[in-house]
Amino acid sequence: MVITDVLERNAKLYPHDIALVEVNPENRPDPDLTWTEFSLIESVPGKSFRREMTWKSFDTRANRFANLLFTRGVKKGDKVAILLMNCLEWLPIYFGILKTGAIAVPMNYRYSSEEIKYCAELADVSVLVFGPEFIDRMNNIFMDLPQVNDYFFVGEEFDKPDYADSYNLVHYCSSVAPAVELTEEDNAAIYFSSGTTGFPKAILHSHCALINSCRTEQHHHGQTKDDVFLCIPPLYHTGAKMHWFGSLLSGSKAVILRGVTPLEIIRTISEEKATIVWLLVPWAQDILDAIDRGEIEISKYRLSQWRLMHIGAQPVPPSLIKRWKKVFPNHDYDTNYGLSESIGPGCVHLGIENIDKVGAIGVPGYLWEAGIVRPDGTPVEGEEVGELIVKGPGVMKCYYKNPEATAEILKDGWLYTGDMAKYDKDGFIYLVDRKKDVIITGGENIYPVQIEDYLRKNDKIKDVAVIGLPDNRLGEIAAAIIELKPEYTSSEEEINEFCKGLPRYKRPRKIIFAEVPRNPTGKIEKPKLRRIYCGQSLVEAQTTR
Repeated sequence: MVITDVLERNAKLYPHDIALVEVNPENRPDPDLTWTEFSLIESVPGKSFRREMTWKSFDTRANRFANLLFTRGVKKGDKVAILLMNCLEWLPIYFGILKTGAIAVPMNYRYSSEEIKYCAELADVSVLVFGPEFIDRMNNIFMDLPQVNDYFFVGEEFDKPDYADSYNLVHYCSSVAPAVELTEEDNAAIYFSSGTTGFPKAILHSHCALINSCRTEQHHHGQTKDDVFLCIPPLYHTGAKMHWFGSLLSGSKAVILRGVTPLEIIRTISEEKATIVWLLVPWAQDILDAIDRGEIEISKYRLSQWRLMHIGAQPVPPSLIKRWKKVFPNHDYDTNYGLSESIGPGCVHLGIENIDKVGAIGVPGYLWEAGIVRPDGTPVEGEEVGELIVKGPGVMKCYYKNPEATAEILKDGWLYTGDMAKYDKDGFIYLVDRKKDVIITGGENIYPVQIEDYLRKNDKIKDVAVIGLPDNRLGEIAAAIIELKPEYTSSEEEINEFCKGLPRYKRPRKIIFAEVPRNPTGKIEKPKLRRIYCGQSLVEAQTTR
């Protein structure tokens, strides 16, 4: 079985049941009214308050997009990129690509023009689907991507660039499922990851990884037909989509929320009767803070059906979960650990029955194995710290076109995560620190070298090092330790102004003027900087990446 078979099964079993809902709080006509007071008019993504789609419509749209791709010569093994904000069209486009036998290539919507170009070239993308938010970025690079034969624009016709065709052409295409034979061993998707250098690697996954992530997720969280999953994180990321896969397998409804304010999260949970919500640490903290300030009176909302809150994508402070349980004592809590190389969350899993182990990332997930090894590959003993390794059906096939990097991380079927961990006396796994220097802030990876390289363009700066500092809300923030040239002075305000040339999420949140220590080989001594400015290991709780 492949994952497109599950969609086709749902379309036959539950044709008229709602599969997907898109909620856009910005378009709520009156903040004191609910969606039930408005007609359900399906229009352009991002323009309506609420849109919905049945399982039959979901499958039909996927078939039509697949057949549209066929008219452009797309064949099995080709790569089709998706560059969209979360919207109702996202998943039918994804499944349409898979139905052709082509490889879906989701892209981070925060990518700059150059990053889009780099990833499109790296993954050999021949078709690119994008939305109105990316027009300016695409205008900058489309002439520099000769290997991209076709562009499809998901948006209003009058916004469409001349070099792109309208996604609305799907309405003129056949709704018959493509006659393409797929097996679990066929390639299915490429996701992007990055090491501390910040240069993305293309992670190639098979259909086996996708279908088994469905099974792992449903086994962990027990989704039934009656559940409603609230999806807030971006769909380009494995975390959001692979948690939704549990809803796919159970044929239950999912709600895609465009917006993350505490009030809108709570209102949407109430209005859509959500039962499962996956949050990032900042969102959970913001919800609790808003409740404490009296901005949200939870008694006004229908929340009794909400059964599970789970968190991932960054360190999770145990104190946050204790605080959450005081406000929502009837919620089950869970966390999952994973990497894009392991098809996202679930290779290590805490389990709702192990609330007393909050602080651990858990034990091997369903269908997975895990171990902790020394540098020579031998297993650790007792509470000795070593590198976490995992093995299972969701391990990537390879880094596409990068055999050297593949060999470094895949050894005898085991995926070497680069995260340092240890067991407790009961066999639960705790992360101790990260081997890599990636900073995870609000669930997003920040690569220090990119910020360092940018800051070094400032004539006043002699040397710079960027590290992560613990932050109660975001998990970590980027801090820049800046060593000025002797003849210059500067201020935090001046550096912050200079950093406006960086995307907002990459700008350092803290500026420290100090000497940057380097070892005899010229490498920055970041462990020393962490000891100075953190006073502790950066990771004392769970991390999902």
